[in-house]
Amino acid sequence: MATEKEKMLAGELYRPGDPELVADRRRAQELMHEYNQTIVGDPSRRDILKELLGSGSETASLRPAFQVDYGYNIFLGEGVFMNYGCVLLDICPIHIGDKTEIGPLTQILAADHPRDAATRDKGLEFGRPVTIGKNVWIGGGAIILPGVSIGDNAVIGAGAVVTRDVASHASVAGNPARPLVSKHATP
Repeated sequence: MATEKEKMLAGELYRPGDPELVADRRRAQELMHEYNQTIVGDPSRRDILKELLGSGSETASLRPAFQVDYGYNIFLGEGVFMNYGCVLLDICPIHIGDKTEIGPLTQILAADHPRDAATRDKGLEFGRPVTIGKNVWIGGGAIILPGVSIGDNAVIGAGAVVTRDVASHASVAGNPARPLVSKHATP
């Protein structure tokens, strides 16, 4: 029989109050608190991120306050930048490609909840992985919803709510996010 953590990582219904998961979130909260107290140039920053994240701490630039559920489900490519106040709810894997830049107050949400009230009432949750390609630019305040994939070189407008996959080289904005049509495109 699978543990609650194994169910969570597989995107199945799980109980977030499981003692192992509570301990994992507490560990992440302690590391986030420690990281969010540092300043640029503090040599402890890399060590804290290395302990918190699944991968990518070596070249990431993450401005505090940085918030996660677990941290170990976050995998960053080379040179990822996140501005102030980003939230990553990583109950399932969140992959962010090389040189992606993320604006302030962006939320990347792999956490989801059952639509059925009776299932929610039982305290069950689930998640879906989020994948963001290489060289993506995400404007401030954007929200990336569970299960979304964003292709390489895409642009997500500030404040966009991304509910569906975004193709490589596409630009989207709005709520829900929709492709932008350039007035300068050649026919």
